[in-house]
Amino acid sequence: MRIGIYAFDGITMFHLAVPQMVFDEVTRQGLASWETFLFSDRKGSVSTAEGYRIEGVLGLTPAAQADVVVVPSWFDDGRDFGARAERVLVEAHARGATVVGLCLGALPVVESGLLEGRPAVTHWQAFDLLRARHPELTVDDSVLYIDHGDVLTSAGTASGLDACLHLVRTRLGAAAANQIARSLVIAPHREGGQAQYVERPLPREAGDDAISRTLQWAAEHLEEELTVTSLASVVHLSTRTFLREFRAVTGSTPAAWVRARRLDEARRLLETTSLPIERIAEACGMGSAVTLRQNFAAAYGTTPSGYRRQFGDRTGT
Repeated sequence: MRIGIYAFDGITMFHLAVPQMVFDEVTRQGLASWETFLFSDRKGSVSTAEGYRIEGVLGLTPAAQADVVVVPSWFDDGRDFGARAERVLVEAHARGATVVGLCLGALPVVESGLLEGRPAVTHWQAFDLLRARHPELTVDDSVLYIDHGDVLTSAGTASGLDACLHLVRTRLGAAAANQIARSLVIAPHREGGQAQYVERPLPREAGDDAISRTLQWAAEHLEEELTVTSLASVVHLSTRTFLREFRAVTGSTPAAWVRARRLDEARRLLETTSLPIERIAEACGMGSAVTLRQNFAAAYGTTPSGYRRQFGDRTGT
């Protein structure tokens, strides 16, 4: 798979490096043959915000052959992307490539008309700008990324790592994404969105510590019945206090977090074992194969058996 990453004068090294680091690691780990390249409005070089000059940047034409086109960032004033570069996004999308806008890179993707009224996410500091320009667009601060299959947008800065790992997960499976995450020493999956950072930049340490202990305990007891009461009792909090702290720290609800972890575990078992679906449902706390199938279909648009057929061979099952 060829992945074209748009570079421009003034981009930060971090934004430019995120998709390269994640996607190139796929090849370094021997999981698949993925190739990244940088392209821009003109062939040659770009100067980063830190003052470095990066050579070997391709022009716009090679992006026509990319399977994925990534805009990793953009200017915070939302200036015009340029007709030629915008046309690259539109034409790539039209021929079936996935278009990705990370952080403020979501702005050019939206401006290109590729979302057609579908929800998007970007850095929280650009919410007002995006809403003013596109009042018909739903801007969601409750998630770190939104994947429509053909177009993916992510929240601010480090959320680009989450979005890129998600792309690895959808193409190569949960086990591959977990391997990449371990290699890069980052979380394979994070819950919540940007609201927690907008409302409360510095979390309370005591609450964070209690919730962290609960999350670790819950991840080790997925086969058990995990109610709000049982989770709160782990750290000796009232249910009201626990719910408030959980939302503040994770940006999610306990039920949503537990369901996502159980589905993650189900995918891992489907990829790496030959256990029957009923046994997997029990092991991840879904209770029955019917419940697992219902939740799996709602989350991924496929059945557990279909998922195993698609990803099982990649992990040696």
